[in-house]
Amino acid sequence: MRFLHTADWQLGKPFGRFEPEVRAALGEARFDAIDRIGEVATANQVEHVIVAGDIFDTEGPEDRVIVQAVSRMQRYPCRWWLLPGNHDYARNGGLWDRVRHKASDNIILLTEPVAQEMEAGLWLLPAPLLHRHHLDDPTELFDSMETPGAKLRIGLAHGSIRDFTARGETKNQIAPDRAKRSGLDYLALGDWHGTLKVDPRTWYAGTPETDGFQRDEPGHVLMIELAPGVEPKVEPVRTGRFQWLLRDWTLQDTAAFSAECDVLLSAIDPAATLLRLSLAGITSLADRVEILSRLEDNLRHRLRFLDVRADDLVGRPGEQDLADLKVEGLLGIAAEKLTETIAAGGTEAILARRAMERLFVEYHRGSQA
Repeated sequence: MRFLHTADWQLGKPFGRFEPEVRAALGEARFDAIDRIGEVATANQVEHVIVAGDIFDTEGPEDRVIVQAVSRMQRYPCRWWLLPGNHDYARNGGLWDRVRHKASDNIILLTEPVAQEMEAGLWLLPAPLLHRHHLDDPTELFDSMETPGAKLRIGLAHGSIRDFTARGETKNQIAPDRAKRSGLDYLALGDWHGTLKVDPRTWYAGTPETDGFQRDEPGHVLMIELAPGVEPKVEPVRTGRFQWLLRDWTLQDTAAFSAECDVLLSAIDPAATLLRLSLAGITSLADRVEILSRLEDNLRHRLRFLDVRADDLVGRPGEQDLADLKVEGLLGIAAEKLTETIAAGGTEAILARRAMERLFVEYHRGSQA
């Protein structure tokens, strides 16, 4: 049988560090990912989608977030099995009661650690989080869950594999051999936001819509094919719209910058790309000013978001730079003093380089007026 494994939707995530237009696009993309998952399920005649926690970003989302989530899932004939995670943990009178009042029959809320027979012989063993942090392994209960007549046993949990904590978000530690220990044919995990294979029967699905600069890959859902006694077949299927890219460019001149831009733009959809760009290297002062100007006036307007870190890109005044400034009287005198300070090194040299760059920018701005 086949099913879809997904996790970490984190609907309602605020993305507060971005401008309103970008925040709105990123937030809406998380709802759109539900549609893409539903479309994958429908196109492949998959009847079950299991969601391994953190469907919502908080345990107190706005009503619109809940209604959007439920209405998107209701559009598709598959069944959605939702597990509370550490961001949206289950508590009496809380979030999941609100969801239950709005959910249709094809949305099943796994708020109790009770095995569910999804279809004849196919059992789902959920480990919902009842608090944000659990000191015990939330999957220990799998050992004692009864699954009469089971042909296949699927575990569903949210947390960090023990000895793997730094790569997950929660303190909810899961035994690394849980699938084998509890006789599971597959263990579907959430918490780690990238697709990750722990062992042949244990996978993190990752978020369906990437939400940070930790990885280049867009979001995925996992298509799982199970049969008794054989290893699962796992196929990642892209669902994410946006790519969050980290790039480090070491530059010597504007030609190197142009080449890097060409490579980048040939490989991406600019409107769906968020880029954090770190620049390093030594260029002429004129080239540094030109590079930063082209980033601001061109590349920034092509991309969905651009964050430039250019402190390690050093612009050293060349002979022509200084010659241009020297003809300007007081500007020339200032340039000579700044050049001496830069040559001396130390903390003041850093400030002098910035001042020289600013002086150069203002000179060219005035000459073009």
